Amino acid sequence: MEDRLSRVFSALADPTRRGIVARLAVSDATVNELAEPYDVTVQAVSKHIKVLEEAGLVTRRREAQRRPCHLDTEVFDLMTKWIERYRREAEDRFRRLDEVLAEMDGEEKDGEEAPDVGAQAEGAAS
Repeated sequence: MEDRLSRVFSALADPTRRGIVARLAVSDATVNELAEPYDVTVQAVSKHIKVLEEAGLVTRRREAQRRPCHLDTEVFDLMTKWIERYRREAEDRFRRLDEVLAEMDGEEKDGEEAPDVGAQAEGAAS
C-alpha cells in the first residue's frame, strides 16, 4: 500500500487537481462549481475530487442539498515537513561546499608570492 505522502504527491501531479486545490484554498465549493472553469464533464471533475479525497486533501460534507468540498490543510503540514527536511539537507551540503571553497581560496592566496611593486613600477616607466 502506498504511503500517504506518495498519494498526495501523485494526486497533485495532475494540473486539473492542482487547480481544484487552488480553488478550494479560497473557499469550499461544490463539484458543479469546481467544474465551471474546465472544459470537462462534471463526472470527470468528480473523479478528480475522488482522487483528492483518497489522498486526504479534500473532504466532502452534506449541507442540506449541497455537498461542498473542503480542503484539508493538515496534509500540507505533512508535505511541508518532508520538503523542509530535504531543503535543510541541501542547504547544509551547499554551506559545507562554500566552506571548502573558501578554504581552498585562502590556501591559494597564502601560497602566492606578493607582487613585486618595484618591478611593476619599472615596467610602467618603460
